[in-house]
Amino acid sequence: MRYLPKSPAERQEMLSAIGAKSINELFECIPERYRLREALKLPGPFSEAEVISYFQDRAKENSGGYASFLGAGVYNHLRSVITDTILLRGEFLTSYTPYQAEITQGTLQAIFEFQTLMCQLTGQEVANASMYDGSTATTEAVLMAERLTGRRRVLVAKSLHPEYRDVLKTYAKNSGLIVEEIPYAANGTLDGKALHSALKDDVAAVVVQSPNFFGVIEDVAADAVHAAGALLVVAITEGVSLGGLQPPEETDIVAMEGQSFGLAPSYGGPFVGVIASREKFVRQMPGRLAGQTTDSEGRRGFVLTLAAREQHIRREKATSNICTNQALCALAATVHLTLLGKEGLREMAHQNLSKARFALAELEKIPGVKRKFDSPFFNEFSIEFPRSVRMVNAELLKEKIVGPLSLGSLYPELTKTALVCVTETTTRAEIERLAAALRRALEKPL
Repeated sequence: MRYLPKSPAERQEMLSAIGAKSINELFECIPERYRLREALKLPGPFSEAEVISYFQDRAKENSGGYASFLGAGVYNHLRSVITDTILLRGEFLTSYTPYQAEITQGTLQAIFEFQTLMCQLTGQEVANASMYDGSTATTEAVLMAERLTGRRRVLVAKSLHPEYRDVLKTYAKNSGLIVEEIPYAANGTLDGKALHSALKDDVAAVVVQSPNFFGVIEDVAADAVHAAGALLVVAITEGVSLGGLQPPEETDIVAMEGQSFGLAPSYGGPFVGVIASREKFVRQMPGRLAGQTTDSEGRRGFVLTLAAREQHIRREKATSNICTNQALCALAATVHLTLLGKEGLREMAHQNLSKARFALAELEKIPGVKRKFDSPFFNEFSIEFPRSVRMVNAELLKEKIVGPLSLGSLYPELTKTALVCVTETTTRAEIERLAAALRRALEKPL
């Protein structure tokens, strides 16, 4: 309690107001086994210098020549120092959110430029800002479809990122949404027959990911979805893929994770989510939209065109309860994409695809290793081992290689299957080192 500024008398007044006699009574709703009854066993206390020294030592342990082949929604891409230099400017770093929009022109312009780039990437007409990440953007897109259609049943591809599906299920639990998963076919894409069987006139949305969680590029029959009166939601975790793949223009709502654009993996966040859609759906779009206008003297200016968030005037009628502003992360994506340009993004996508193809070819040379799905892919692909992926990864780690993601814990039917990720940061030497280490690991007797 020492970190709370309230006096004992003020705390007691607050407890009385809610009908509790003590802090312990307030927390009686928490099961006894989950309550902390003693101080955490933490080392220290340390001085500031000792803390810095500790983390420097840990950093040395992690940067000693390790190669990583993990992806699955968080990707390691090249980043320019210019991006961080701009982000660290006080005008952006210390500002939070444009409550008084008319005097926060810099923040609004950054949001406006971000929205413009997202529309160009996705082929949609409007894009928002201030979604937490790709998972919340996907769920908010589903809720948007629910409001637009008045329906409550949602069909979700099982090849959608498992964590995205978990977030959706959490939202759905107390909101009346009915979420049904559609299986994937033998080639790793959405099972078309299962989808057509499930498409009824009570479906609000069909949610797919492309490239999907297995790295496979999806080709969804949008016409069938629309014929059933449902909306098609496409989730994108790897934004760089849009530098080489056709934007999902036939989609009704695009939900994207923008981490690949200038944001480091950084222990899993913070990232930046995006929703892009048709202009006719804009009134049901969550988040905020910045618009361009002119002032009374004819000068270019920016305004909050739409802000249907609970933080603003909407309160309980808000389309979304997401209230944290992700403008700094959106600025990172804006600077990154501006530096890259169209040709740069196209070249980056080409390098991802080329290196992934080379990696697959090298791994397929190893006895017992085979490709799991034969559909087109971008920078991730699934391979099958003749033994446990975790056992193989344990051996790879001994050689300073962070191996591919084991899919067995997420998909029990894929116990010996691994998801390999390769980006433009992966060198040919690292790929060859992975192949050699994997060959040695599989040659060892069980």
